Amino acid sequence: MLTTQYVSGAPNWIDLGSPDVEASASFYRGVFGWDFQSGGPEAGGYGFFQKNGQTVAALGPLTEEGSDSSWIVYFHTPDADATAKAVEQAGGTVRAAPFDVFEHGRMAQFTDPAGARFAVWQSYSMKGLDLVTEPGSLGWVELYVPAPDAVRPFYTSVFGWRIEDKPFGDGNHYTMVSPAEGKGDDASMAGIVPLQGGTPHWLPYFEVADCDAAVSKAQELGGAVTMPAVDAEGVGRFAALTDPYGARFAVITSVAG
Repeated sequence: MLTTQYVSGAPNWIDLGSPDVEASASFYRGVFGWDFQSGGPEAGGYGFFQKNGQTVAALGPLTEEGSDSSWIVYFHTPDADATAKAVEQAGGTVRAAPFDVFEHGRMAQFTDPAGARFAVWQSYSMKGLDLVTEPGSLGWVELYVPAPDAVRPFYTSVFGWRIEDKPFGDGNHYTMVSPAEGKGDDASMAGIVPLQGGTPHWLPYFEVADCDAAVSKAQELGGAVTMPAVDAEGVGRFAALTDPYGARFAVITSVAG
């Protein structure tokens, strides 16, 4: 499970690039009850989504010409420059070379060999998200690619992840990801899923108290359902959505455990 005790290779930040920051802030405020706190003029429109004063995500304007609105998942690294070299050596692409973000940390953005975008965050004064796995915060992430087995060597080379197939449902399996420092099933923090259509991507799951109510609210505010709510034994009830600008995300009401 995700925690805020960030270890190397674990998700520690997430942000949304939007063509309309104000409208996106309003949408997610309605769905999750988030407040948006601007980073000020020097941040170029970038700011922070907060739940009860704790940062749960971030939002900023699209900065790449021709890019689509999307959520980007960041993974903790102790050395962004070393990670950038590892990405290139493993066959990935550096989309944004490592750079410092004021005194907060150092970041870089990449594309894996399958075409899915992700980023890394090397913390200085800001370690990462303040809250995870609670309602209104990030609870899980999944990678959707056409050939999951083909990307395993890339991510194990870059982050040292442990990637294992676990039994799931009737004769099926689910590909589970854990950071190198994690031990046991409780350390799992991501999944890898075969892509059935569309472009490869990382999908964030946000925890909610009521999955169906969150889906209904998202639709009311202009979002769309890409996968209706379903139950998974031992996991919870979840659904996949897009916001009004096409950014993919999911909501989940996890079983108590």
